[in-house]
Amino acid sequence: MNIAYGIVAGLLALFYLYAGGVKVARSREQLRPMMAWVDSTPMPAVRAVGVTEVLGAIGLVLPPLTGVASWLALAAAIGFVVLQIGATGVHLRRGDRQVALNISLLLAAAATTWLATAWL
Repeated sequence: MNIAYGIVAGLLALFYLYAGGVKVARSREQLRPMMAWVDSTPMPAVRAVGVTEVLGAIGLVLPPLTGVASWLALAAAIGFVVLQIGATGVHLRRGDRQVALNISLLLAAAATTWLATAWL
């Protein structure tokens, strides 16, 4: 189970480190081609989502590696499930039916949550 968690959580963490870092570092104009929702969202909120994603990615990986506060990995995985439920809702509310990535990330976060419970 630890190997499976490491693989799934590691891939999820890499995705969120990139996605969160992009939201933190790029301007609205640079984000618009990738994320149409940034037009209707205040930039401080976009930046907050990015910081949350980066911290969540760290929370998926660091506690299991250090053995300190391992419950944080479970909390981060649950947080990503909630994040993707919200993101899917935002896309659907805007009329954007392309939610395959959101559903995939939701399933990966749910699998990570389940795998994290195996070693807590």
